[in-house]
Amino acid sequence: MADVRVKICGLTRPEDVDAVAAAGASYAGLVFFPKSPRNVSVAVARDLAVRAPVGLAKVGLVVNPSDALLDEITAQVPLDMIQLHGSEPPERVAEVRARYGLPVMKAVGVADAADLDKLDIYQRVADQILVDAKPPKGADLPGGNGLAFDWRLIAGRRWSRPWMLAGGLTPQNVARAVAMTGVTQVDVSSGVESAPGIKDAALIRGFVSAARVAEVAPRL
Repeated sequence: MADVRVKICGLTRPEDVDAVAAAGASYAGLVFFPKSPRNVSVAVARDLAVRAPVGLAKVGLVVNPSDALLDEITAQVPLDMIQLHGSEPPERVAEVRARYGLPVMKAVGVADAADLDKLDIYQRVADQILVDAKPPKGADLPGGNGLAFDWRLIAGRRWSRPWMLAGGLTPQNVARAVAMTGVTQVDVSSGVESAPGIKDAALIRGFVSAARVAEVAPRL
């Protein structure tokens, strides 16, 4: 069984990139969404992406993006993956994937069993799916709200595409989430922050360490 791979999303400062790389995370997420406290400009994102060492995948998170925005981002920021985190229909996911030649991860919000069918639909058009907690009605942010859903809903489920678990994960609960669901990739944003949009290097190290311990724990 492979080690659990970790994505730290919402990096805003050079020291965040350094902390994520030093901790051994696999993905670094950059947010392009003005309402988010983790939003970065294209210029800042470019500097952060260039700073990332080889082997740390740069993921650009966008919400219902226009082609103009994606054109600007992909022309200037050396991304390895695009994360669609809005209400993009399957057709749009396929379109983005074909237009930009980059792997696409589609986030799907889950609150109850009725939401699981969407995961089966999106896995047909995306390279990866992100199983996230559905935001509350009226929320400004589609993700990064620090909310979890009932992980028992996806316990033991598998999809044909690689998938990642997000939503309310912290250094304290990620091991339990991995053990309960069998997931091999996890995503965290607010759970490793000292304040909204401010990543904490110690929490990042703790999260990555806890995720890795969870992977080997069932075999002890």
